[in-house]
Amino acid sequence: MRAHRRLLVTTAVAGGLLGGLWFVPSANATDDGAPARAAASQAQVRSQAQTGPGEGVELADTGTFDSTPYLLGGFGFLGAGAALLVNARVRAGREGLTPAAR
Repeated sequence: MRAHRRLLVTTAVAGGLLGGLWFVPSANATDDGAPARAAASQAQVRSQAQTGPGEGVELADTGTFDSTPYLLGGFGFLGAGAALLVNARVRAGREGLTPAAR
């Protein structure tokens, strides 16, 4: 009977986690920045008019995307999940033993 309760608790925690993740905002692009975009394009037209039609405005180099923290975090969670699976296997193997052998 304990195994059934443990399964219910695991299911409830997983459902709560997925329910909580449902409310995390997404990074979808929307058209909310239309006024800012119009102001930026007007500024670009003004700067091109000042520098000449052939000369464009050079933008700053922002560099590349650094994925190191994401990779380290992913490997960390992968290691934690593997440790939990090994622990579950060890505990499941011990349940078949008599109390004196544990």
